[in-house]
Amino acid sequence: DEGGRLIIAIDGPSGAGKSTLAKRLAKELGFIYVDTGAMYRALALKVLREGVDLADDASMARLIGSTTIDLRHVDGALQVLLDGADVAAEIRTPQVSQMASKASALGVVRARLLELQRDMARRGSIVAEGRDIGTVVFPQAEVKIFLQASAAERARRRFAELQGAGQSVDLTETLREIEERDKRDSERDLAPLRQADDALMIDSSSFDADQVT
Repeated sequence: DEGGRLIIAIDGPSGAGKSTLAKRLAKELGFIYVDTGAMYRALALKVLREGVDLADDASMARLIGSTTIDLRHVDGALQVLLDGADVAAEIRTPQVSQMASKASALGVVRARLLELQRDMARRGSIVAEGRDIGTVVFPQAEVKIFLQASAAERARRRFAELQGAGQSVDLTETLREIEERDKRDSERDLAPLRQADDALMIDSSSFDADQVT
């Protein structure tokens, strides 16, 4: 609580409903909504566009050093600004999701994104959601929530979301990708996905968005 600013940290696996919850809370409380996953996705999109090898430390360092990522809320919609251009519509593909998960395991990537996320918290009270918000980014957060749901339910939600966006997807493949991402996120050495000791766990498997909120 710096100068009266409050931080609500929401962590959990892909598809648990973190974005929906964070957006609702931010709107109701008048807080800034910080979608850290969108920031990682934006960087992943640039990696894919430029064809950079994640294992090439020098190239990754150059890419990160020349990249700016910011979030802006315009007329209730989240803009994800990658080097000044809004890429919000381009970062929700399975390919970008998988690259974001892989890139987020790199120390140089997490260090830069951590810096940008903490900068956003200096603007005012925030609701931040991601994989390591309550454990690494904002361990001092006043409220910590760990939002969980079964892999099958999360795959169903993700499948419906992608279908609704007009993408050709397969439910079995979506479930496989969710399970693969869960494994990678929870087993990585750097800032793994885990519930903070002082976080409230909410299982959203059988709740709708209103009930979770």
